[in-house]
Amino acid sequence: MRVGIFFGGPSREREVSFMGGRTAYHYLDKSLFEPVLIFVSGWGRFYHVSPEFLEHGAIRDALPKDGGFSVYDESLEEDEFDEGESIEPDWFEDYFDIAFLAMHGPDCEDGAIQGLFEWFKIPYTGPGLIGSAIGINKILQNHLIALVNGQEKKTAVVNRTDWEQADKAAYFDSLVEHLGLPVVVKAPHQGSSIGVAIVREKNLDKFIKSVDQCFFKQVVEPADWTALSGDEKAAFAQQVAQLDQGIGYPVVLEKTGEYLMGPVQLIACLDQLTAESADSIVLSSLNAEDEVLFEEFISGQEFSCGVIQDDTGTAIALPPTEVYNVESFDFASKYLSNVTKKRIPVDTTLENNRKIQQAVSTVFSKLGINVYSRIDGFLTADGRVLLHDPNTIPGMSPASLIFKQMAEVGMNLTNSLTYLIRQSLRERIRTGKDTFRLKTMLAELDRQLAARKASPLPVQEVSFGGSDEAYADAKATYNRLAAEGQVRPELVYEAADGSKTTLAVWALFKDTVADLEQALAQPRHPLLTETADRLRHITEQYV
Repeated sequence: MRVGIFFGGPSREREVSFMGGRTAYHYLDKSLFEPVLIFVSGWGRFYHVSPEFLEHGAIRDALPKDGGFSVYDESLEEDEFDEGESIEPDWFEDYFDIAFLAMHGPDCEDGAIQGLFEWFKIPYTGPGLIGSAIGINKILQNHLIALVNGQEKKTAVVNRTDWEQADKAAYFDSLVEHLGLPVVVKAPHQGSSIGVAIVREKNLDKFIKSVDQCFFKQVVEPADWTALSGDEKAAFAQQVAQLDQGIGYPVVLEKTGEYLMGPVQLIACLDQLTAESADSIVLSSLNAEDEVLFEEFISGQEFSCGVIQDDTGTAIALPPTEVYNVESFDFASKYLSNVTKKRIPVDTTLENNRKIQQAVSTVFSKLGINVYSRIDGFLTADGRVLLHDPNTIPGMSPASLIFKQMAEVGMNLTNSLTYLIRQSLRERIRTGKDTFRLKTMLAELDRQLAARKASPLPVQEVSFGGSDEAYADAKATYNRLAAEGQVRPELVYEAADGSKTTLAVWALFKDTVADLEQALAQPRHPLLTETADRLRHITEQYV
């Protein structure tokens, strides 16, 4: 089966997607699937690229510079991307049989590209149109989750027009009276904690800045701009291109509606405007949010919990992961910091962990999500489970939470990707579109999986000693062998006393040998055991 791996895309999460594309390409089972790389540009154009494209450290590394600045393709001429073959949607079937979606955010995770695939009768991975559309809208989610499970969480919403006309101080006072402090400020259609700010004290300037940040709006004061050196102006213009922090190019000059495509044009424009007038200059993203969501700050244990389905469509929650040792679970904390800590399951009672699983599986089903998802939330000190932000295409780096949780029930990275493709085919059949062809594809994949179970692959041991370097090398070898699909790798730990232990799949996700030894010395948490038992009818299809 030819699998078109779609990565990149026009959203602010495109670098996370770049990592996801690399994961899917390297760890798909090559005995079952032929990976085909489809890079999606910032303009939403599709390119068939070679595996060498993944060797770039980031998307911008693959693109030409704009006057010495590192930018995305929206700042370049259309024909400046020359690392792939441009393809049109009506050619998709010539390149692949199913689309594997490793893209996140607006246009990628909201039903837009899913609708494109449905129009061209191309099956795709992940949730369908309804679940995707709901999963991208944080405002709608809050209402629907409250209807489903009765949770009470105070929120408020302001649109851009009302915000501009409001008495900011009076608005802040009323918001604090309603929500208390801290106030959580969110751009409602973003993921990866992009466009999230927490206002912790009664500081009006910080509040206004946070709201503008979530509208993806930036105000430049002429006096501040003219005081900058040339290098400082260049640093500002480069910062705008940082999609996880800046507003991103193209930017719109709100007074005139002029589009500024890149850093060189932005600097020239600001130099001219500040020389002509002392008026504030308002810049906005081309894809600026029109509403901002405010939520009360929830004190409690933060968690993420994956959900997968069986063939009947029944949702079953994975073991939840607690996220701790971080003040704000923002983009930098998620992807760029080593400070944030994670543990499975949540450090609470067995009953509370079960309560989390029940809550996320219920919301998954009632919100029309299918195949898989990851739902975040908080467990409060008084035992309430408050959910938010279903992720319909969770992050797909090898260390992503969803893969760690699937490993806890016995599925390695390659098994998990196979599950995702097979279950997506099953769910696309339920839409009643192109049913016979999809059933034929599913039957052929099932035939191959059954043949493997009837004639198991030979076992190959991957042994390592007590150093963290040897452990890391062994995990990489294990994952490579699993993806090649010619042997069944087993990870074997050789302790200092000469004893050997054949490790379960969850051992692949311990960071150090010390962490591994600590886990081996303890009994398995009962939640992990019972969840693995509950999911055994699924895992046995793939393992």
